[in-house]
Amino acid sequence: MLLTDIAKQASVSPSTVSRAINQPDIVAPESLARIRAVMKKHDYTPAPVSRRRGPKTKKPSILNLGVWFVGAKADNPSLNWFQERMSAIQEVNPVSRVDLNMLFSNSPAELPRALADSKLDGVIIQGMAPSPEVMAKLAHIPCVWFMTRRSDDFPGDYVEPNNEENGRMAADYLAQRGHKTVAVLTTDPSYSANVRRVRAFLERAQELGLKATSVLGEDEPGVSYLEIAPLNSETESLVNRLVALKPRPTGLYLPVDHVAGAFFRALRSAGLQPRKDFDAILGNLNPVIYNNLEHHPAAIDINLSTLVRKVIDHLVWRIENPDATGRIGLSVSPTLRPAYEQD
Repeated sequence: MLLTDIAKQASVSPSTVSRAINQPDIVAPESLARIRAVMKKHDYTPAPVSRRRGPKTKKPSILNLGVWFVGAKADNPSLNWFQERMSAIQEVNPVSRVDLNMLFSNSPAELPRALADSKLDGVIIQGMAPSPEVMAKLAHIPCVWFMTRRSDDFPGDYVEPNNEENGRMAADYLAQRGHKTVAVLTTDPSYSANVRRVRAFLERAQELGLKATSVLGEDEPGVSYLEIAPLNSETESLVNRLVALKPRPTGLYLPVDHVAGAFFRALRSAGLQPRKDFDAILGNLNPVIYNNLEHHPAAIDINLSTLVRKVIDHLVWRIENPDATGRIGLSVSPTLRPAYEQD
């Protein structure tokens, strides 16, 4: 039986059939299952490796990758999300050849031992920007920055959510809900995701003819957003400023969700009720946070599973193409998740 016959019946290309026989680890599970079903149906058994024509391939080696949380403590359970998303991805569409190692450092000037000992093939950086001295020690290791960058000084590739689309989407949503006066509220406005989302929100609101205001907290330079725990006193102060505005904004955008619970409690204390006095939209959708909120507003899903898959795929590509020139940046568009109307 010819490979072209198998390919036709399995709805794949002949080259995919060849890879299924010689390198099944790199073939998509769905395609591999169809190919093997056709081979079984026709009682087709590939020739032994020693009798096959062409070069003999070796099973791809396992790549040891690090996921480095800069400025974060290893015992913080809120940082298990990367492993959880990776496990979910593996169940649906396995990522072969990859062994992930979670790494943590308390400050940008600290280099994890696994990186210092050069035991990794590549590293995904998440959190604060490592110091120049630390980055100099990583010159020999392919690195990809993940999620929002705190600084444009990082010289390597990056994979991040599209924060500009996030802000514009929030403004569009509130306009479609009929709001004419809107506001964006957040703590730590210098955090780069906030900077981009706030700016995009205000610009889009202006384009739509809305009256838009920013109600921002104090900058927190040198603090890893991975560890931020907003003070209730600050959120209360921001809500007091919001309530004092004339006219008071009725459409609210919270660009990051870890402050949502504190803001909603402060709004309730100020006598404002969701739906009746305001509509809100969150710039993130973390199920752990969202499911514990007093009410469930619209939220913008940054599609974290897609981001995780993309950053791993890109780091593998960078490892396999070390001489490729140019800094590469990938962004993933967000998705709007409507409010739960039954709340």
